[in-house]
Amino acid sequence: MGGICVHLPEEVLFKSESDQSREEIAAYLRRVADKLEQGDGITLKSGSDPVTMEPPARPTFEVKAEREGPTDGPGELSIEFELEWDENGADGDRESSQLEIE
Repeated sequence: MGGICVHLPEEVLFKSESDQSREEIAAYLRRVADKLEQGDGITLKSGSDPVTMEPPARPTFEVKAEREGPTDGPGELSIEFELEWDENGADGDRESSQLEIE
C-alpha cells in the first residue's frame, strides 16, 4: 500500500555557499555551537540581509552524509547538518538515536 507524499511550500530565508578552508569552516561551526550552548539566537549575514533564527531548547538535529551522481562515475559528496523546529515554538518530538562522531 503506497503512502501519500505531501510537499509543503518552502521559503528560503537565507542561503550562502562558498569555498572555504577546513579551518574557516571549523571556526564558523564553533561560533554556531557557542550560540547554541549560550541559548542565543543565530544571526546569518551575507551582504546586507541578516536573518536571525531562535532555535528552541530541543530542536530536531539531522545529520546526513550523501553522495550525488552516477553509480559508475565520480559524484559529489556532502555532509549536511540541519536544525529543525516548529515555528510555533514547540520543541522537537521525533525519535532520537545516539549520534556519535569519531
